[in-house]
Amino acid sequence: MQLASVLDLAAARPLWTQLCAARQQPIEIDASQAERLGGLCLQVLISAKRAWEADGVAFAIVDPSQAFADAVHLMGGDELMTTENPA
Repeated sequence: MQLASVLDLAAARPLWTQLCAARQQPIEIDASQAERLGGLCLQVLISAKRAWEADGVAFAIVDPSQAFADAVHLMGGDELMTTENPA
């Protein structure tokens, strides 16, 4: 799944919808094109990561742009960038 370049308030619902459609399937989210990340989209992504982990299914953010990684860190969402093996 490819993230949009702008992940603002308007992008939150479409992101949530895409993630719901992929639930219970391993997912890799390509963040290479993401240049702006808002708090609501960060919350959606963290919630999805936790849901995938609870389901025991692989979830990974791959190739994050520097802007995406910086925004995640600045907003305290570092858990999003860690990869854990599903149970």
